[in-house]
Amino acid sequence: MPDKEELIRFGVSFPEVLIGQFDRYIAGQGYTNRSEAIRDMARKAMLQPSQLQSEAVVAGTIVMVYDHHIQELPLLLMEIQHQFHHDIISTMHVHLNHAQCLEVIVVRGKLFRLRTLHQQIQVQKGVYYAELSVTHADEHGAEPHTHS
Repeated sequence: MPDKEELIRFGVSFPEVLIGQFDRYIAGQGYTNRSEAIRDMARKAMLQPSQLQSEAVVAGTIVMVYDHHIQELPLLLMEIQHQFHHDIISTMHVHLNHAQCLEVIVVRGKLFRLRTLHQQIQVQKGVYYAELSVTHADEHGAEPHTHS
């Protein structure tokens, strides 16, 4: 385990109603103190795709829900994924109901490419939801992903 990081203390002011809501929220999430909850929120905010450099190597997921009854949509989504096959590690497809499918695409690559993939998916007619979620990936020491 690495050496403990030095902690810096600072004050934060909340309106009484907001701190009550926050305390209930973090208790529901299992936090035992405000500091750890705020640190986790800050870490999460720093990993938002908009906060990362477009050339950063990241890993993450694209989660989408779509209507598989829209003519040609499943084939179009598959074609888009084939165009980004070097960035896609794995996919999982789930039938939610008679009309809707949920797909999770596990990705790794330069953020600008993953953003492009995400954008191409989310603009398709019949895609109800598409979200890109990423975290840092260590590009040093990692072997490039290749498909057999």
